[in-house]
Amino acid sequence: MRHVSRIGIMVLAATIGAIAIAAGCSNAPLRTEKSTSGIRAAQEVGAAQVPQASLHLQLAREELAQAQGLSKEGEKEQAESLLMRAEADAELAVALSRESTEKSEAQQAVERVRQLRQDNK
Repeated sequence: MRHVSRIGIMVLAATIGAIAIAAGCSNAPLRTEKSTSGIRAAQEVGAAQVPQASLHLQLAREELAQAQGLSKEGEKEQAESLLMRAEADAELAVALSRESTEKSEAQQAVERVRQLRQDNK
């Protein structure tokens, strides 16, 4: 009988420990650093001036705000999902902005080459 009691106590302790860990994780603050830094990076590369990039930048901002609201309501899993979407949209905004800049620079280079060819005729 004594053996069963020890096992029961150990199982109970393990269960309580698991519940405490789960409760601690659900109360952990939402980690927004990656999404906020992604949004900041998109702003810095000029995403607001590129229509498609601007759209994704705005989506990232809205998703971050929604994630923060869901986190306050205790909807941690949905909040984290929205954070991942915000990070992806911010990264896409950066990529689209850079693509636009590179296209513009390439077009300017082509135009300079045309002008040089015309000047040398």
